[in-house]
Amino acid sequence: MPHADASIRKGPARIQTSMIAVRPSAERGVAKLGWLESHHTFSFDQYYDPRHMGFRSLRVINEDHVAPRKGFPPHPHRDMEIVTYVLAGALLHQDTTGGGSVIHPGEVQRMSAGSGITHSEFNPSPGEPVHLLQIWIRPREKGIRPSYEQRDFSRQLETGALVTVASGNGANGAVAIQQDAELLAARLKAGARATHNLASGRHAWLQIARGAVEVNGV
Repeated sequence: MPHADASIRKGPARIQTSMIAVRPSAERGVAKLGWLESHHTFSFDQYYDPRHMGFRSLRVINEDHVAPRKGFPPHPHRDMEIVTYVLAGALLHQDTTGGGSVIHPGEVQRMSAGSGITHSEFNPSPGEPVHLLQIWIRPREKGIRPSYEQRDFSRQLETGALVTVASGNGANGAVAIQQDAELLAARLKAGARATHNLASGRHAWLQIARGAVEVNGV
């Protein structure tokens, strides 16, 4: 499931080819709570669309903007791999595994909810909002022991290449998720190109967080 650090080009209609379906960002679900603006790629909370319930093991991609000194109070999760990717600002994370840290751009956090975990997320800045993606992946096995992991990929992302930031075996310094899936990130400069070859029988979801890209001519 590649992810490019760039936003989906907005448009009035969905583009569909034999290989690629494009969903413009303006079609996503939106929640505005004053302190939080959240855009939901797939059905989430009060937003429900039976056409968009996830993509294979990928269940949630929420793009959140959290106001200064605001955040999500402690709340529980079970049986989900939750990956947090900060685009701008900083996010304070705390959970019942004892995990706790501030996540900055270039860092990736993985939380395996497993048999049950409670966590909170808070923007500690007095004046700067935080912009982040939170990604939920269904695990291959339920009821595992909850765990937490965070790694810094800033140097690798500066190269402009696709960087594997999460994978099922945690190879090459990626955070380890409990699913046969990979999460890749890239910061592409203007005019730059990146290639990812899918093995036979594999599928990909590309999330553009900022900017615009051309994918296989689309």
